[in-house]
Amino acid sequence: MLTPANLFNLTGWWQNFFDGVELVFEALDKIEPFTEALVEEHGANVAALRAHGDFVRATTVLYQNKAYSQGFKLLGGDPTKGKMRVLLDGQELNEVCVIEAGVILKDDNIHLSPGVLLEAGALLKGPTYIGQNSEVRQGAYLRGGCLVGQSCVVGHTTEAKNTAMLNEAKAGHFAYLGDSILGNDVNLGAGTKLANLKFGPTPYHFVVNGQTFNCKRKKFGAILGDNTQTGCNSVTNPGVVMGKRSTVAPCQAVAGGFYPARTRIK
Repeated sequence: MLTPANLFNLTGWWQNFFDGVELVFEALDKIEPFTEALVEEHGANVAALRAHGDFVRATTVLYQNKAYSQGFKLLGGDPTKGKMRVLLDGQELNEVCVIEAGVILKDDNIHLSPGVLLEAGALLKGPTYIGQNSEVRQGAYLRGGCLVGQSCVVGHTTEAKNTAMLNEAKAGHFAYLGDSILGNDVNLGAGTKLANLKFGPTPYHFVVNGQTFNCKRKKFGAILGDNTQTGCNSVTNPGVVMGKRSTVAPCQAVAGGFYPARTRIK
């Protein structure tokens, strides 16, 4: 019940992330080194954007790892649906990254995949990997160790650190994601907080079929199985593991522990 295969669809490149992981919370220790390796493999491609410092002064597009600050026109479209279009040197393209003026890139150890949009005011630290067609909205704060899959949303004033978002996971508004894993197609309502530091030194523990499993990490947010949803202003207390297709009603606080698939908290 606490294995990655019970919580997530592991087809595609996410399977590599969970290689060797028996209990799903063990993957929390892999997020930063796996992200670092992924950035190295695919290339840290933001160096040209930082030629004049951390602050991106003019809206820029990246295409085939080349930066263009002129000679393009933004045609709009939803990046998470692969429909963001850019006219570059007379050619219409939809696999171009758009980095708006006002983005802050604190170091080079960042990879942006094709179709990514970084809105003005977003701040990124490495190592961070942003998957294809994902959107990082205005005011988002990615503090490093951020592994973002395809067609994800890191929303307005959302903060993330040591967190993995599997494909199509969305934290669209005012969220906090600390030491957490969001499964495929997870959706967090506005204001959802995944708290990651408990009071006191006792280990996080999970009871499954009468057996207790302990995790001695200092920080542990939430691990949410595929298709789980939280309502607005909900909070998961430190050390939550929720099975697939679970739901949390608005304004609810979820106690630490294990919750099987299709749990309803209201």
